[in-house]
Order: sequence, then C-alpha cells, then structure tokens
Amino acid sequence: MSRLVVVSNRVADPRKTAAGGLAVALGEALAESGGLWFGTSGAVVERSQGEGKLHTHRAGNVTLATIDLTQEDHNSYYLGYANGVLWPVFHYRLDLADFDAGYIDGYRRVNRMFAHRLLPLLKPDDVIWVHDYHLIPLAAELRAMGCKQRIGFFLHIPVPPPLILAAIPAHEWLVRALFAYDLVGLQSQTDLTHLSRYLVTEAHAEQLTDNRFGAFNRQLHADAFPIGIDVEEFARLTMAEDAQAMLATLREQYARRRVLVGVDRLDYSKGLPQRMRAFRTLLDRYPENRNSATLIQVAAPSREDVDAYGDIRRQLEGLCGAINGDFGEIDWMPIRYIHRTVARKRVPGLYRAARVGLVTPLRDGMNLVAKEFVAAQDPENPGVLVLSRFAGAAEQLVDALLVNPYDIQATADAIQRALHMPLEERRLRHSKLMEEIRLHDVHRWRRRFLTTLMETGT
Repeated sequence: MSRLVVVSNRVADPRKTAAGGLAVALGEALAESGGLWFGTSGAVVERSQGEGKLHTHRAGNVTLATIDLTQEDHNSYYLGYANGVLWPVFHYRLDLADFDAGYIDGYRRVNRMFAHRLLPLLKPDDVIWVHDYHLIPLAAELRAMGCKQRIGFFLHIPVPPPLILAAIPAHEWLVRALFAYDLVGLQSQTDLTHLSRYLVTEAHAEQLTDNRFGAFNRQLHADAFPIGIDVEEFARLTMAEDAQAMLATLREQYARRRVLVGVDRLDYSKGLPQRMRAFRTLLDRYPENRNSATLIQVAAPSREDVDAYGDIRRQLEGLCGAINGDFGEIDWMPIRYIHRTVARKRVPGLYRAARVGLVTPLRDGMNLVAKEFVAAQDPENPGVLVLSRFAGAAEQLVDALLVNPYDIQATADAIQRALHMPLEERRLRHSKLMEEIRLHDVHRWRRRFLTTLMETGT
C-alpha cells in the first residue's frame, strides 16, 4: 500500500475533534498508510533562528512535519500573495486584490522551500496530495527537483471566470504550474467549467476529453470532487454533552423566540452585511417578526491583520448596532452578534436550536456549514436552510431555499418563508438534504479523489 503524504499550509492533529471533519477524514487515510502530513507550524521566527527549520512528531500512526516561516515570508507568501491576491481574485473581488509584484516572489520562495524540505522525506511509492491556493506551484517545484511520484491537488476555494483569473499578473505562470499535477480537484461543476474555459482560451490548451487537457508537454486531468462532511461524526457531536447543553440553554433563553443562526468566519466573501440588510428588511416588511425572531450571528475572527477584514468588521458591527437600536426592546434584541470562535463541540447545539440557518456567501468554494446545519437538525422538527446560490454547496443542496444574497428583498422574503414553512414541507426538504449529504460525505470525497489519482498516474 502506497503511503499518503498530505501537504497543506497548516497541519492539524487528526485525532482531535477540534481539528474539524476534514482533518479527521484525511487522518483516517493517513493512519491507514502510516502517512505524513507536512505544512507550516504557524510559528513566525527570526531568520537567525532557522528559517524553514523542520519539526516532526507522531500523532498515532501519522507523522506531522512542520516548518517555521520568517516574518518576511509570512507577510509575502501568506498575507500578501495567498490572501491579498489569490483569495480576493478567486472570490471575484478584484477591487480588494493588492497586485504588489513583490508578493509573488515570496510566494514562489516559500513554495520552493516547501519542496526542498519535503523532498528528502519522500519515499519512491508515496502518493502526494497537496491542498489549496497557498501551494499551487508546489508540484512544479518538486518536479524540477526530480520528484516522480503521483501528485494530486485539491482547491478548496472557487475558480473565477477566465477574464477574472487573467487579471492576476503572471496568471500564465500560475496556471501552467497546475500541469505539474497528475490530478486537479475542484469543488463544483461551475469551477470545472471556468477552469476548462481558461485553459482553452487563455492557455491555448488542447481539450482532449471533457476533463483532460494537453499543454506544456504534459496532460492535466481536472474534475469536480465536491467535498462533504463526516455525517455520523457530526451526529455524534450533536448528541454529545456540550452540544446538548448549548441546545438546552438556547431553548430556555429563547423559549418565546424563533432563532435564526449564522456561523461564519469574518470574511468579505461571506455576505454578512447583505445578510444583516436582509434581516432588517424582514423586520421592516414583515413586522410580525419583531419581538419574535432573533438572529444569532457568529463571526469568528479571520486574518485581522489584513486591512479588508478590519473594514468588514466595522461595517458589520455598525449594521448590527443600527438594527438593534432601531428595532430592539428592553427584553428583545433582534441580533446577537458574537465576534469570537464558538467551540466546535457546542456548535451543533446552536444549529439544532435554530428554526432557520442562514448560509448566504457572495461566493464560496463549498461551504460545509450548510451541510453541518442539515446534519444537526431534529428530523421530526427540522430547521430550514436558506442557502446562497453562489455557494458550491448549492449544486448539491437543491432542496434548501436558494437565494441571491445581492437581492436583499428576495432574501428577506425567503427568510420569511423559512420562518413560516409548514412542518410537512420542512420534514420533506430535510429528508432529501440528509440523503444528499450522506451519499456525498467526506469519506466518499477522499476515496474518489485518491482512487482517481491512483488511476491517473504519471
């Protein structure tokens, strides 16, 4: 059996529940093969302390290997290029991208350092699985050093249309680097369509089949592999003590209210200001919800050293404060805004207490919160998922109430419909959504990607 080597920007201990479903799913495959997980440590060090110093430790049958970054590399590779250029462009926000030419040099340098530190750890029959936008050129760096192993890549964020992708300076180099991979996995069919169009129109690749392209003396196999959640693991979390305590608390505190919930990272891609405006419109247009409906909005801190995130926080806090000031009563606040991370063990209880789950990003690769909300519901009395059509999950979760988050009035109307949806319809929709997330869970995603990679070869 080939050993699995996972490479990502950050490394998590797959034995810990707090690491999340993805880490648990990857950890299962890593443990089966005695695998290696390689990435940054999260530590920022002075160059004199040993740039790229390798640290290894065991997590059961898995080896975790991490390297340190200097402040300069963290600023250029992570903050500058990955999150200051690639993240906004891939989420269609050219206006927020900082096309500072100096950032790309740091991005290349860190990817090259990843390759230098990883290569000596590899075995001849390893299968390498690289994750996300931080490490797009890693396979090209490894190939340049003589790496012959199978290498797959999975992009967790969306692919923008060709003209938006082509706005990135040196976009040709970035996409050419994908051809060093044997398999590129994307979240949705829309993402695959966008990449296919870019490869044919901008990279002048030959489309050999629906999912195979030839260019730069190599062939690239690209396909959609929609990521899922570990449904059974999340169901266990929902029934565990922490989640049940959260559920009991909320049911006591909001016994006379209908709870709506949103759980997001504080990010401009999540559509939080638009969500608040839709909730305000709901209270304006449908006054029966005043003193009745309460939105609990968790907006966990995210990359707060990037200017755009400070802007979105101030905007969101202003909107929440205005709504509470204009509509609130002594014994009722329309919005409970929480700017901190809620423990993963407690989150299922929050979902289960909600009549409506709001997942309304302006653009998202997949959005697993939508699937977690569904998994946490009581099938006898389930809440309703209101989901943005611009989330990758919308391709699968067609029985949610799909909305255009830019259309504030229509989103408010959908929330009103969700709040007053009859029990029979709620049960039917939930049943179909559960069938979908069970069929396409995270284990199927992992197996399908790795099986396809093994069949693709080099």
